[in-house]
Amino acid sequence: MFNRKAKNTIDSLIGSTTRISGDLHFKGGLRIDGHISGNVIAEPDAASMLIISEQAVIEGEVRASHVVVNGVINGPVFSSDLLELQPKARISGDVHYKTLEMMSGALVSGKLTHDVVQEPVLKLAVSAA
Repeated sequence: MFNRKAKNTIDSLIGSTTRISGDLHFKGGLRIDGHISGNVIAEPDAASMLIISEQAVIEGEVRASHVVVNGVINGPVFSSDLLELQPKARISGDVHYKTLEMMSGALVSGKLTHDVVQEPVLKLAVSAA
């Protein structure tokens, strides 16, 4: 109606028979069903959604605002908004998140770190009169 893109729209798909070697940078929404040897990084300071399906394997760092995991990640995960770990999620690496939803059966081998966003402190200027 207002020409806004839905927050959870998937723009790109990496199929289950696809293998990528190298870093992958994306914008918007991405679903991965294949195997990636490299980092998967969303454009910083923009809304992004990354879905890692049950068949997917990522060997590298993952960075996005909203991450849904039901596959395997061997590397650190950084979610600036919401991280959803579904029952078949397997993460070997440290996890940094703002909000976490973890279902029964999901496994994380690494540290879970809750990143708290600091509210800016307002300072009043005092006049020198």
